[in-house]
Amino acid sequence: MLVAGASLSLLAPIAAQASDAVNLEEINSYTRSQSKSSRIDSNTFINEVSEDIANLKGRIDGLEVKQNEFEAGGFSDTTTMNGKAIFDVGGVENDSGDLGEAVSFQYTYQINLNTSFTGDDDLYVRLKSGNATDTFSNKAWGTYLSSSNGNDDILEVDKIWYSFLVGEKNTIWVGPKIENYYMHGASPSIYKPITKHFKLGGNGAAYGASTNSGVGWAYNADNGFSVSSNVVSKQNASQNGFLTNEAGTNWSNQVAYTTDKYHVSLISAMKYNGWIDEYYSTTLGQARPDGNSTNYGLRAYWRPDDSGAAIPEISAGYDISTVEGQDADTDAYFVGLSWKDAFQADDRIGIALGQPQTAETDTVEPFAWEAYYSFKINDSVTMTPAIFGGSDRTGTAGDDVTGAVVQTTFKF
Repeated sequence: MLVAGASLSLLAPIAAQASDAVNLEEINSYTRSQSKSSRIDSNTFINEVSEDIANLKGRIDGLEVKQNEFEAGGFSDTTTMNGKAIFDVGGVENDSGDLGEAVSFQYTYQINLNTSFTGDDDLYVRLKSGNATDTFSNKAWGTYLSSSNGNDDILEVDKIWYSFLVGEKNTIWVGPKIENYYMHGASPSIYKPITKHFKLGGNGAAYGASTNSGVGWAYNADNGFSVSSNVVSKQNASQNGFLTNEAGTNWSNQVAYTTDKYHVSLISAMKYNGWIDEYYSTTLGQARPDGNSTNYGLRAYWRPDDSGAAIPEISAGYDISTVEGQDADTDAYFVGLSWKDAFQADDRIGIALGQPQTAETDTVEPFAWEAYYSFKINDSVTMTPAIFGGSDRTGTAGDDVTGAVVQTTFKF
């Protein structure tokens, strides 16, 4: 066929030049040369495939190099991330009308990052954003929700610290954004509050804290005993020096004994240079004329052997404080009850009540309360309808407040 093709390609010039002599030997020689150049044998495809494989291998090697470069710049193998988003829908009503009566819809978004470099340490970073307004973030009236965040839709570093072990039982913390209670040897309460003033068994004189620069130490023995000491100084975003007279300072020391069933602890908190605790307090109860106070808090909790029983978990707290510059000392109390697995698995009923930090010069006895039911829609989504309120809440007669909220939490 190759010879025929070559011959046909020569017929036209041969016919056109019939007068010329035909050299058949040259024609045969040309045909043979064409046949040899177009011959297909067993090596034809082998060579081409080998070249393609070599090119493909080179490209794969290049991708592996790029992948290694990407992994080198990615998260550490020991970095973990989790987070949550919280939706709150509800409103409050108070006699003075300071908070309004409009229905509010707000959110909070939080990301937690933990990185270990040795296996016995932790670099913790919390990123947070939210759009809470005064309706659900008012300290004086007790309507500040535990979920509220007012960063005006800006995702910011909310907490950052580094902790590490010394030996097997000593933990050290140091960080530019930390609160005292993160550095205690034991948590003082198992009640999970809706309103923030019920946090830690009463977020007032003894356990009231503020995010700022701090260092701390805790010793945790194998038998449940713990002791801790920490200090936080309000010098962030200011020219005030750490632990100077210009910076508010909270030096807290806790001694605790904790088992699986119960806990009891005592804390002393020396607060200087104008440190004020506003969450769980009346107007006079938070006053610090000379800026200094000495505060003590007793905490305890107990849980039944089995969940789902009629007997609840019980958390309790009592605080007293001595305030320099005034004769009137302050006190506060808290009681929190929790029923777990009451109607279905992983649900919770919570009821809390108490008296905010009140000065001896207050002419009324303020009272605060809340109640909620929390249940899981699925493993990652929890819904919690709640009501809360208080009477004479600010320390002024008639300053009553009532609120309601439906909270939905998405964990990831």
